[in-house]
Amino acid sequence: MPRRTATMLASTLMLIALLCAGVLIKVPYSEMSPGPTVNTLGDHGGEPVLQISGHKTYPTSGHLNMTTVRVTSADYKMNLAEAVYGWLAHDNIVVPHDTLYPDGKTEQQSSQENAEEFSQSQESAKVAALKQLKLPVKSQVVVSTVFKNSPAEGKLHAGDVIRSVDGKPVKRFTDVAELVTKHKAGEPVVFGIVPVKEAAAAEKAGKEPTATGTVKITTEKAEDDGRAVVGIKAGTDHTYPFTIDIKLADVGGPSAGLMFALGIVDKLTPGDLTGGKFVAGTGTIEDDGKVGPIGGIEMKTVGARDKGAEYFLTPKDNCASAASDVPDGLTLVKVNTIEDAVTSLKAISKGDTADLPKCTTS
Repeated sequence: MPRRTATMLASTLMLIALLCAGVLIKVPYSEMSPGPTVNTLGDHGGEPVLQISGHKTYPTSGHLNMTTVRVTSADYKMNLAEAVYGWLAHDNIVVPHDTLYPDGKTEQQSSQENAEEFSQSQESAKVAALKQLKLPVKSQVVVSTVFKNSPAEGKLHAGDVIRSVDGKPVKRFTDVAELVTKHKAGEPVVFGIVPVKEAAAAEKAGKEPTATGTVKITTEKAEDDGRAVVGIKAGTDHTYPFTIDIKLADVGGPSAGLMFALGIVDKLTPGDLTGGKFVAGTGTIEDDGKVGPIGGIEMKTVGARDKGAEYFLTPKDNCASAASDVPDGLTLVKVNTIEDAVTSLKAISKGDTADLPKCTTS
């Protein structure tokens, strides 16, 4: 066999071997890519994303799009060839598998956690929007979950209103854990509660519940770090002056909170918040209107621009990362609160964009 032919054959066989190895060798990585965007002012799946009844609403136009990131599943085994392609692709990001699924988290566990965060983000969006509009919202700390075989099982119940811990008033759900963990494991803690049935009856009657009782529970040692626990998860329950429903399935995580809140504000406010412009964005939101950072910002800006967005509302703490690679034609607007976002939207609607707080790399 001529040397040239032998060399070509050897090279071809080596290339085939490398390609086979690339397909067969599994690597501990996952991929992130731009996901769908949804206009919170519009319809999705044949029905309005935001449905408000019991209060006057106003026509809207333009877009206030929430954005998402598509990720490979927890049990997906990426091969070497896919990882290399992902590293080279501009619109995709390859990250260590544990970044998306820490501590060996399963697909089911991740989906459940994302669903809970998404549900909480919807409630916070409603509260933040109504507070922005100076509309009344009643909030109270409740027992969200009672864990099986815990000291609290049979003594506290999901929906019980927590008024105090050891006689100290509870204002935020985080107060509960802070007060309980001041104890040593094995010490008793006293909860001042309104039982769930009495709280529900009072709410139905439009009255404040008055029957507060006390429950004493002996703490135990947490398995992970030894702190004192009673085996509950506290949360916040809100009562709204009218009905707000957010209809959006197959989405998880907390990052749509800001855009949901802005959509609610727009629908409840005379005039047009966007001026017909295409605005997208992202960001978690707290009950007090504070906007928090999210993951996958680079993917979300790409997805937004691909759909036609001109402006992107960006959490302050994500600005530097987002500004390092901005899609052509997209203006990144820095926001730290819902008030910031509303102010910027009013400027955008009027075309007064020269003084918008724009993201920079520093």
